[in-house]
Amino acid sequence: MIRVLLVHDICLMRSGLAALLEKEHDIDISTSTSVGASAAARSLEPRVCVVDAEGPGSSALDAAVEASRARDTYPGCSLLALVPAGKPGLLRRAYEARALGYVSKEAPTSRLLEGIRLVASGKRFVDDSLSYEFLEAAQSPLTTRELSVLSLAAEGAGVTEIAHSLHLTNGTVRNYMAAITRKTGARNRVDAIRISQGAGWL
Repeated sequence: MIRVLLVHDICLMRSGLAALLEKEHDIDISTSTSVGASAAARSLEPRVCVVDAEGPGSSALDAAVEASRARDTYPGCSLLALVPAGKPGLLRRAYEARALGYVSKEAPTSRLLEGIRLVASGKRFVDDSLSYEFLEAAQSPLTTRELSVLSLAAEGAGVTEIAHSLHLTNGTVRNYMAAITRKTGARNRVDAIRISQGAGWL
């Protein structure tokens, strides 16, 4: 029996996916929101954590980073990410969260089941439809520091506030913003935020 923890912040989607998965004779499914994912992973000791890579409010993927660390505490627990099409940034973040499996959110249930079973056995699984997106994910135009600056800007922070938060000078922050605008092909800061969020980098 494969013990699976499904992490999703939308109740209807979480319930629907759980209903599909619990029909399988070899899967024991439990669910959680991103807020409770880490505690659920510690309590349930799942073999696989299936996580939606995008979510409203607190990020399910960010919570999954903590849940995926259960692999260090509970040997055999691996992360499988549900990734939306057209957002290579989320695919990249799932990779950085040490996901072993990647399934497109547009894939049929059979692909998710195949992914769960392979990941449970310790094998990597990448949905065929995500192959090209993996190439795009490997080509992020922004550095980690630039993403930190842009994330704060997206939250409404001004240059001085960003500089204070990241221990930089105002001039350095402006230089980062100029580089971000150039690299994303944006017209201005707001456009850079829109482009980056659309790609899933933020």
